[in-house]
Amino acid sequence: MSPNQRPQLVLQPSVSTTRVVTTTTTTTTYAPITLPPLPPPSSPKDPKNYPLLHTTLPRSLRRFPLVFPGGAHATFRDAAEGDEEMQEEEEMVGGSGWRMLRHDEDQENLKTVNLTEAVERYGKKRSHGSDNMMEGVETTSEFEIGNPAPPRKKARASGLPPITTVNAAAPPSPLPSPHGSPTPESIWPSAPPSGASSPLPQAPLQPDLSLTTLLTLPSLLAHFTNLPPALQSHLLLTLLRHSPLPVLRTLHSVLTPTLARDFLTLLPPELVSQILSHLPFSTLARASRVSKAWRAIIDSDPVLWRDLLHSTKTWFGRDSEQAFANAVLARRAREHPSPTLYDPLPLPHPYKILFKSRHLTRTHWINNREPKHLSFPAHGSSVVTCLLFSHGRIISASDDHSIHVYSPVTGELLRSLKGHEGGVWALAANKDILVSGSTDRTVRIWDLSTGRCSHVFSGHTSTVRCLAIVKPEIIDVELEGRIMTRQKWPKRPLIVTGSRDHSLRVWTLPRPDEPEYQGFGVEDTDADPGEDADENPYHRLHLEGHTLAVRALAARGRTLVSGSYDCTVRIWDIITGACKWVLEGHTQKVYSVVLDPSRNQACSGSMDGTVRIWNLDNGNCQHTLIGHTSLVGLLGLSPSYLVSAAADSTLRIWDPDSGELRHTLAAHTGAITCFQHDEFKVLSGSDGTLKMWDIRDGTVVRDLLTGITGVWQVVFEGRWCVAASNRSDSTVLDVWDFGDDEDKDWIGEPPGGIYDEDWLSEDEDDELGPHFVKEFLDDPEVTDTEAMDQDMIASELDSSNVDPQSARNQERNTPERSDMDEDIPIAPPSAAVGIPSWAASSQSTPHRLGQSIHSTAGGPNPLRPFRRLGGPNDTQGPSELPDNCETPTRPRVRTYGVRRR
Repeated sequence: MSPNQRPQLVLQPSVSTTRVVTTTTTTTTYAPITLPPLPPPSSPKDPKNYPLLHTTLPRSLRRFPLVFPGGAHATFRDAAEGDEEMQEEEEMVGGSGWRMLRHDEDQENLKTVNLTEAVERYGKKRSHGSDNMMEGVETTSEFEIGNPAPPRKKARASGLPPITTVNAAAPPSPLPSPHGSPTPESIWPSAPPSGASSPLPQAPLQPDLSLTTLLTLPSLLAHFTNLPPALQSHLLLTLLRHSPLPVLRTLHSVLTPTLARDFLTLLPPELVSQILSHLPFSTLARASRVSKAWRAIIDSDPVLWRDLLHSTKTWFGRDSEQAFANAVLARRAREHPSPTLYDPLPLPHPYKILFKSRHLTRTHWINNREPKHLSFPAHGSSVVTCLLFSHGRIISASDDHSIHVYSPVTGELLRSLKGHEGGVWALAANKDILVSGSTDRTVRIWDLSTGRCSHVFSGHTSTVRCLAIVKPEIIDVELEGRIMTRQKWPKRPLIVTGSRDHSLRVWTLPRPDEPEYQGFGVEDTDADPGEDADENPYHRLHLEGHTLAVRALAARGRTLVSGSYDCTVRIWDIITGACKWVLEGHTQKVYSVVLDPSRNQACSGSMDGTVRIWNLDNGNCQHTLIGHTSLVGLLGLSPSYLVSAAADSTLRIWDPDSGELRHTLAAHTGAITCFQHDEFKVLSGSDGTLKMWDIRDGTVVRDLLTGITGVWQVVFEGRWCVAASNRSDSTVLDVWDFGDDEDKDWIGEPPGGIYDEDWLSEDEDDELGPHFVKEFLDDPEVTDTEAMDQDMIASELDSSNVDPQSARNQERNTPERSDMDEDIPIAPPSAAVGIPSWAASSQSTPHRLGQSIHSTAGGPNPLRPFRRLGGPNDTQGPSELPDNCETPTRPRVRTYGVRRR
């Protein structure tokens, strides 16, 4: 309230009725009585100690009615209320040629009478004096009457006595005024009582305790301010004890929001994290909507979401969480290449997004009994040999030589990729790049954004039956002296193809800006595919060793696993081309293989009805899984489950660690033609049905398709499920959407945990930064083979500036981690690639908590709020996420150096 603003007492118009022959009604409007202002604070008040000093009172306390003895009505208006009323009155509603009248506009022409003038009129018309009529009204020197009356001739009779503050209604205050009592001013004119016999007019007001309190409020406040705190509390509590319930409720409505404190922002971060860890997910979801501060605190706490993943049994381990985090970071870097320095809200930690995605996957696929369903024809009546779901696109290949790209929302055919002259039996996609292998012996590379074939690789002399894209990732590499280090392999994406010509070939995946290459096609009967491969700049290796057709392959990092009709499984080094192991044990053809880098093992399925688990360190068969009675043609691997499908119409779920059989899924009546699984469910197709199983208990959840001829392929990711089936001699694609309209941030996890997002640089000569130390330099003389394998040059080796011996000493001096710090793998930030300090790790060498990273380039502050960096070097990799794993509750880092096995 400004010093010029003062509260007012607005008197209601008085009505007097005179009955002679006719009835005359006179309405008198009084000007507001300006009450004395409250004294300003003697010194500036601390808002923390006086939180209510500048609080806006509720409207019910800024404007309320008063009734005086005799029936006079008045309205108390606070100064702030008067300003708001004035603003409201100024805002007129109207239009062209019209305006809305206010409710009191018909009284605007009435003359406003000051209280002094009204009392003077009242005194003239009275037939007798009333000495005590206005007794009890206290005035001060600042008491003024608005709109003073014009000068008029003074009446001859004796005036009314001045107002006094001493009466029975308002006893004298026992406390002295700090500023002295002001001299009362008489507002009553000295008019004699009129002797007229006409009816007496009504008095403007009869003062009582209400008016007395309003007039004496400044002096009361001055008294209260000078009291000691204990007496102030006693006085207020005494008043509150004698206050009725409505008054207490009004005070509660003012005090509660003013005295409320945001404890999450005031408490230390470690206590906040501990408090939030006891809340269930539903409560956290509601708490995050309280304020932006709470949203930022909850979304950015990785320990909180990790614990929720553990408590809900959706933490799968085996690098699946780390791969998801890397993909989220890479997607943010791609979608926001030049972000602002400060964001209104920090982006949520990837673990929070992961929890939400897995929660939706677990609940919506089981509980959504009626998902959105779309069916449309595809490929005529041809067999769908391959089916992919990548970046919101359905990609299908057929034995009719064509590849089609569809929209999962509308079923519209977006692209038709034509060029192969034989059936397409192998597909792999990476963002907008599609690689296909065909019976025409060629490998083609397509641009999905344009539908154009940019490269044709020839080299195989028979059908290309299987292929894979190998993306760079951080892996454990064993060097001489049994030293383990972490490196990025391969340096850039590769293509591995397997053929019925008994061989495999390794190609470099061309970048969009690299020259195109068109090799020999099937029509070039006189050309030698081998010579063409030698001339192809993208061809790297020709792997020979199998004696029959290569039926299946799997590749990660530097390791390639191939299964052949010669009953063997071979393990290759994808960089050098060396065959590390020839795994013998199957007695019939090998039809399927999977690679498990987190456990350092491979699995193979054969026509002999067995599944074998192989140790990649020594080439031994760790487990032989027996149970199927026919060809095991399909294998699938997730962090916790190994699933096999066979021609005996069953699927079996195994423990990949122990080889123990967990469940047998037996409800189909024919050979299993396709299946896919994750940590929650299994979808399998056979004999005209597509079934969904609960992988945790082995029960059937529902039938997605029934009454059809056969199911060729099935694939799902996140909220989407796509199946290719045959109905009445025609091929149909069915699409299910298990999400809702608000589930836009539902991110699916692809099979095998291989994401399309590039979170590592693809430069051939790119360094990983000082944290990924090349410890094999214990011997300064590096052989040519090692140099070729590492794809490095001398300048790169010299730029490492890390002493391996000091790193090993530091490793030995690092304290052992505690059990409570498990399951959050942390990798150091890379100055070259912009990898966040928690964004890369490997399950085989888990980098745990309670240890520190020593970086020559420095890493992000673990407690710094999230912000994207806008420097020129920050566009090479994902934006830095706050190192939130290193919360104040527990440090989340570990030294990276040399490890000896």
